[in-house]
Amino acid sequence: MDFFDRLLKIKLRIEDIMIKKYFTYTLIVIAIISLSACNQQTETAQAQGKQAPMFEVDPFWPKPLPNHWILGSTIGLAVDSRDHVFIIHRRDSFNERTEIGATADPKTSDCCIPAPNVLEFDPAGNLVNYWGGPGEGYDWPSSNHGISVDHKDNIWIGGNGRGDSHILKFSRNGQFLAQYGTAGSPADSHSQENFGRVAEIAFHAESNEAFVADGYSNKRVAVLDIDSGQLKRYWGAYGNEPDDANLGPFQPGQEPAQQFRNPVHCAEPSYDGLVYVCDRPNNRLQVFNQDGTYIQELFVKKNSLGDGSVWDISFSSDPEQRFIYLADGTNRKIFIIERETMEILTNFGDGGRNPGQFFAVHNIATDSKGNIYTTETYEGKRVQKFKYMGMGPVTVMNQGTPWPADKRLNTPEPIASNNLDAPTQRSSANFNKELISEEYAY
Repeated sequence: MDFFDRLLKIKLRIEDIMIKKYFTYTLIVIAIISLSACNQQTETAQAQGKQAPMFEVDPFWPKPLPNHWILGSTIGLAVDSRDHVFIIHRRDSFNERTEIGATADPKTSDCCIPAPNVLEFDPAGNLVNYWGGPGEGYDWPSSNHGISVDHKDNIWIGGNGRGDSHILKFSRNGQFLAQYGTAGSPADSHSQENFGRVAEIAFHAESNEAFVADGYSNKRVAVLDIDSGQLKRYWGAYGNEPDDANLGPFQPGQEPAQQFRNPVHCAEPSYDGLVYVCDRPNNRLQVFNQDGTYIQELFVKKNSLGDGSVWDISFSSDPEQRFIYLADGTNRKIFIIERETMEILTNFGDGGRNPGQFFAVHNIATDSKGNIYTTETYEGKRVQKFKYMGMGPVTVMNQGTPWPADKRLNTPEPIASNNLDAPTQRSSANFNKELISEEYAY
């Protein structure tokens, strides 16, 4: 066998090996694709069996404010029995040079001026009343936070600034009715008289009770009599006795904390006697009986850092309150959750400043017709309306920006490719400590 014959045999052997490797790799790739397709078909099949409420943003709600007024960080939202929408914002959260030149001395521009703290809109988006701020007989919060309407259409306001250890109660026209707690009192999750920087208050008409998310310094849910403001009971995470020790910042992978982290951002009672608590930095929604007995919890975007994912919730307007709408200010989304199963069905929204997008969505509320309203803090500084469009099949996890169907440009991801547990970009080891020490925390 000469030299060239040996070369030919070596060449043929190499080609045979390469062909075998090629087919092996091809089979592996086919197997991976088949497995992925199988998983996707399974998840899609599960999703196709579900229906969820559908929404479209109303870019023309509310109507423009008068008098060159603009909104600051908008940190409270409520809907009354007439479907009037109340919001509260911070008048001191502006860049004086670029936003409110009309208030400068000397005046630097024709616009703009901070709107009054509390604004009331009718269902059509008309501004029908405004009030708020310091007055005689009560201590206006150093950093007002949250606005709520009880079943008698009275307005309750909390605060999360330094010295905000109290709750204010007004008529819907802004007449002062009561102050519960003494401003300037120290934080104490076992206090019978005072509070610790309240995030929000919600109400259960049948029991005539107010449920207080208490809050930015305290680590409890406090339950009050609506008429007297008298404290009736309170509890911490998992129904434990609250402990004010600093847990440090949330770290993904840790065992679930046995106490709430600050802030406890909502405590919403349902018609059927349950209470849903937003443990914001711990990325969880905990469910209790009204006596504080723990039932279950749901983690949402469980690896989210910084502000956390569970900011506020509202229920669908049907008598059974079949769905929970959860505002996630960190990830800029509204999650739709089936309340019976606590399954996340889908979400809408995305980060941005266009209609239907969010920049730190802070609060959420539902009117009697099923429409959703949201407010945004930080530099979001606005209120938005999302029209209820009826029920529809769940086909994707991430719906994106909910513009009218014929205007949508985005292509949502399929459910199978979505990772609900992916960590968010914003993180700071010192964020929780900074949050607690900030005079104007969000």
